Amino acid sequence: MPADIFIYAIIAAGLIFWLRNILGTRHGDERDRSNPYSSDSAPEPKSNVHTLKPTVVSEAKSAGLTMAAVTQMDVIDELSRNPKGALEIANDDARDGLLKIAGADKNFDVKFFLAAAQDAFAMIVGAYAKGERPLLEMLVSKTVYKAFDGGITAREARGETQATEILSVRKANVLEAELIRKKAQITVRFEAEEISTTHDKDGNLIAGHPDKATKMVDIWVFERSLTSKDPSWLLVETRSDDPEDNDLIPDTDGAAKTKAAAKPKKEKKAATKKPSAKKAPAKKTAAKTTKKKDV
Repeated sequence: MPADIFIYAIIAAGLIFWLRNILGTRHGDERDRSNPYSSDSAPEPKSNVHTLKPTVVSEAKSAGLTMAAVTQMDVIDELSRNPKGALEIANDDARDGLLKIAGADKNFDVKFFLAAAQDAFAMIVGAYAKGERPLLEMLVSKTVYKAFDGGITAREARGETQATEILSVRKANVLEAELIRKKAQITVRFEAEEISTTHDKDGNLIAGHPDKATKMVDIWVFERSLTSKDPSWLLVETRSDDPEDNDLIPDTDGAAKTKAAAKPKKEKKAATKKPSAKKAPAKKTAAKTTKKKDV
């Protein structure tokens, strides 16, 4: 046998051995492979696979909403009918406002918002009591911060110290929700239990009780720009709602009301005007006529 044929035979044997190790051998029990292009080979749909109805998809597209927003709308509607724990939606107008916000912001989650709002409520009340200005600047608008800073400054000038702890938030009730241009606003009424104390410059307790919880009811307005990449909501307004409330936070809507009440009305100005000068000659003429009659 020529040497070159012998070498080729050795190479062929090596290739056969390598292919058998890689691909294996058929032993008669293998399942026949189907033609991937044949209709008979299409896999049957699994029973646990959910297929969206075309009508649902078309309705969502026509409303300009994502499927995530549609799901969130169901959550909002359910929460408006059945409050869950401390979370409530006060009325149909508030529900409709939340639905509009969910339609405009696909990342909006009403339950997450209300949970975060409760945390923000406790943080802001505590930060105001401690005078933590940097934290307040991060969580509130410039208008609210100005009012808070003024309250802290006045307290510091008197030498007083305040300590406040929110024990629990019993209710976080959405009173209003609306879209104003590209800004979303949500008004929440908080009912909470807190312990608060105020001491004077000598350390004497002048307000509150260290072991007695009191009720705190406040209405806060949160705002977020939908055009901003920052998902944070800012506190833009505060006001008290209960006359028996232990009011710890300054009302930031009072300044506008006071200014409007102090402005004089136009009707009162008109009532104080002097009589017209045209009536004076008539009086003189009447006097002359009387004099002639006396003569």
